[in-house]
Amino acid sequence: MANTLTGLIPTIYNGLDVVSRELIGFIPNVQRDATAESGAVNQTVRSPVVPAIAGENITAGNTPADSGDQTVGYVDLAITKARAFPIRWTGEEQLSVTKDGVINTILSNQFAQAFRAAANEVEADLAALYVASSRAYGTAGTTPFATAADLSDFSNANRILDDNGAPASGRAMILGGAARANLEGKHSELFKVNESGDAGALLRQRQQRQLMGFNLGYSGGVAAVTKGTGASATTNTAGYAIGATVITLASAGTGTILAGDVITFAGDTNKYVVASGDADVSGGGTITLAAPGLRQAIPASATAITLGGNYTANLFFSQSALLLAARTPAMPAGGDDADDVTTVTDPVSGLVFQIAVYKQYRRIKYEVGLAWGVKCVKPEHLGILLG
Repeated sequence: MANTLTGLIPTIYNGLDVVSRELIGFIPNVQRDATAESGAVNQTVRSPVVPAIAGENITAGNTPADSGDQTVGYVDLAITKARAFPIRWTGEEQLSVTKDGVINTILSNQFAQAFRAAANEVEADLAALYVASSRAYGTAGTTPFATAADLSDFSNANRILDDNGAPASGRAMILGGAARANLEGKHSELFKVNESGDAGALLRQRQQRQLMGFNLGYSGGVAAVTKGTGASATTNTAGYAIGATVITLASAGTGTILAGDVITFAGDTNKYVVASGDADVSGGGTITLAAPGLRQAIPASATAITLGGNYTANLFFSQSALLLAARTPAMPAGGDDADDVTTVTDPVSGLVFQIAVYKQYRRIKYEVGLAWGVKCVKPEHLGILLG
C-alpha cells in the first residue's frame, strides 16, 4: 500500500509552524513522566515520593544507630484523555477547491487548528492544577506588575518557593495576557540594556524568557477562578499547629468554601489555597489546605476565616511540581482501518501528534490524535500569583 501521508508532510509541518507561535507556556516548563506515558488510558501509574530525612546525633559505639528506615510515598498519575481532532473531505469538496492549490492552503490551516486545539486543551488541564497550589501572593482582581519599577511580585513568589524548600533552579512563571501586558507596558527597566543586561530582546522582539530566576511563559489557558460564597466562617476551638492541613470549621457563617479558594486566618497574613473544600460553612465540616499547610499556628479559639475574591490564576512553580504524561493514542496490534499513520513533533511544546488517514466511500478523513494526563505531585513547589 502506498504511503498516503508522505505528500502531506510539508502541509502538516506548515500547520505546525502556525501553532508553534501560539501562547503555549505550561507544556514546555513542566516535568514529563515517561513511565506514565506507557500506561493505558485510565490505568494508574505510581510515581515514588521520597519523604524528608530527619537528622540524628552521632554517638560512638560498637554499631551505628538502628535508624534510616523510611516509608516511601507515591503519587498516582494516569493518562486520562485520548482525543482525536478530525478533518474530513469528500471528493466533490476537494475538486471544488483544487484550482491554484487552494486545497493545500485550507488543509494546512485545518491541521494548524487541530494542533492548536490539542495544545490548548493540554494547557488548560495544566493550568487547572492551580487548586493544588501551596499558597498565593498578590491581590485578587488586581493584575500583577501594575506598579512601574516594582518587581516584588517576582521576589515574593520566589520567597514562597524558598520558604517551601523548592529547588532554586528550574523555576517557571506562567502569566496570562493581562499580566504580560503590565510587564511589557509598565516596566521600562526591562527594556534598558544597562539595567536588564538584554540587548533589546523585549523591546524589539517581545522576548523575555527569564527574569529573577523564573523561566517566563505566557498562556491563554490561565484559569479565571470564581470563589465560593462563604462568609463569616471561623475555625473551631481545637487549635492547629504549624504544618496542619485539615482545618475543622465551626457551625457558623453562611455559604461554601471551595477547592481553589484563597483564604486567610485572623492574625496570619499568609494566603492559603484550599485543596479540597465544598464545605457548607453553616454546617461546620472541614477544609484541607495544600501542603505544606499552616505557616503560623492557629490558637485554640474560634478564629475568623476571610475568603478572598475572584482571581486569575497566574502560576509560579518548580518544574518538579507538575507532571505531564503525553503520548500518541494506542493502535491495536496489527493496526486498525487507517490507511496510513505517522507522527509529527511540535518543536515548541514538544508534543508528539499522531496523524492517521482513513479512506472512506468517496471521502477521506484525517485525525490528529493525542493522549495525555496531568498531575501536581509537589504542592509545596506550586503557587498562585493572583490577578
